[in-house]
Amino acid sequence: MIRKIKRIVNGRYQQDGAGVKLQRVIANRDIYDFDPFLMLDTFDSKDSDDYIKGFPWHPHRGIETVTYLIHGKIEHSDSLGNKGEITDRYCQWMTAGSGILHQEMPKPSPHMYGFQLWINLPAGDKMTHPKYNDLDETKISVFQTNDCVVRLISGNYQGNTAVMQGDYVKADIMDVSLMPGYEWTLEVNDESTVFIYIFEGEATFFDTDTPISDHQAVLFEKGDLFKIKAGKDKLRFTLFSGMALKEPIAWGGPIVMNTKEELDQAFNELKNNTFIKHQ
Repeated sequence: MIRKIKRIVNGRYQQDGAGVKLQRVIANRDIYDFDPFLMLDTFDSKDSDDYIKGFPWHPHRGIETVTYLIHGKIEHSDSLGNKGEITDRYCQWMTAGSGILHQEMPKPSPHMYGFQLWINLPAGDKMTHPKYNDLDETKISVFQTNDCVVRLISGNYQGNTAVMQGDYVKADIMDVSLMPGYEWTLEVNDESTVFIYIFEGEATFFDTDTPISDHQAVLFEKGDLFKIKAGKDKLRFTLFSGMALKEPIAWGGPIVMNTKEELDQAFNELKNNTFIKHQ
């Protein structure tokens, strides 16, 4: 059964960190519809003043963050002693687990263009050891035809398995580009949560002739087949698919747990300098 549109989400333009302008596409108002995906922020700016102040030191617990840049550069460091940078077509998959402090500082570039996705951790894995998976261009498989380019960030595509699968939530994440008028289909798990974010162009779907334009997210009903058609211009979107956890969510800023008591404990530990459990 082909998936029908469930919701179209415009998101909100706002500032975060020390003054980074971004589009918050999904957030805590959407958590149960988009489960296991908690938040999606997108970046699309050619003005470094929009993002140069970055995201100074801040904590995370109970989630994974997936940062993918189509273009741009972000330097990062953390309480584990890791340092590095995210650049064009590079993905960083960070498991915050029991707790981590880190900073992400974008650098001036011709175009800052990409996303950060938060994935919830299952209750039994909230306090797992923090770690990183760094996926450069060599670890992101590319499948190309005359009309379609699929960059497989994680999961599976047409029988091909990505380097990254997700240790806690198995997620299919793909950066897809389609030529004008091209129709693309993908077999998906009938019960999984599936949504896309359109970076460029317009898309139409089998249950509506009205084009859906860029900078919008589309969430779909259940079904085992995803189908999309590019409009008159090139279409670029990211597809996200994963099984819902169906667990209670207690969310406070950069920390996501299952109960208010766990959330209170995390913030008390931050105050008492006992937040970091693993070095």
